[in-house]
Amino acid sequence: MADIDGPRLDPESGKADALVVLLHGYGANGEDLYDIAESWAPFLPNVAFASPHAPEACPMAPGGRQWFPLTMRNDTERWAGVVATGPALDRFLDAELERWGVSADRLVLVGFSQGTMMALHVGLRRKVAPALIVGYSGYLAGAEHLAEISAKPKVLLVHGTADQVLPVESSRVAAAALTAAGLPVSLHLSPGLGHGIDRMGLVLGLRTIAEALGVDLPGEAH
Repeated sequence: MADIDGPRLDPESGKADALVVLLHGYGANGEDLYDIAESWAPFLPNVAFASPHAPEACPMAPGGRQWFPLTMRNDTERWAGVVATGPALDRFLDAELERWGVSADRLVLVGFSQGTMMALHVGLRRKVAPALIVGYSGYLAGAEHLAEISAKPKVLLVHGTADQVLPVESSRVAAAALTAAGLPVSLHLSPGLGHGIDRMGLVLGLRTIAEALGVDLPGEAH
């Protein structure tokens, strides 16, 4: 498995006191979510951003990447995938935190689709709980394994009600399972939205990140 690396955005202030890592979906790459980092950065001047490429080439999308293969698209495959790739992502997160001298509790993981599966799997098993996990249009792989988790960070799940790739029910089920496991979870459903992220989802993500990191937002971000 290739080392994980990808685009980064330095904090506008030049010094980071938090790190936001964005994990793209199946068949995309780190550039796919980089514009989200650019849109959030002015409101989070002391935050470093990283938007890494998944470690494997995606055979279904030339130039795209995958965190793990998706052929059967069932929970067994998804669980095996997050377990296999999790350690490499965990090492990347540790290296990025060390790069900026940021403490592990000032980490925010933001995922989309397959990236949400990775964010939830790795984030819930970190030695120190992240400040927040934001999952867009995602899925919780291996819900039956939640008894083993060591970290219980805040979680925000956002999902479009018209998603035909990963039905909205996947986030409803994830929210219920995470809540039952003792995590503080918020669930936002975007009416009529397909497999994507809309403006309200981005604003909600920014607000929740700012709250988790103790950052006061200017009026225009509300």
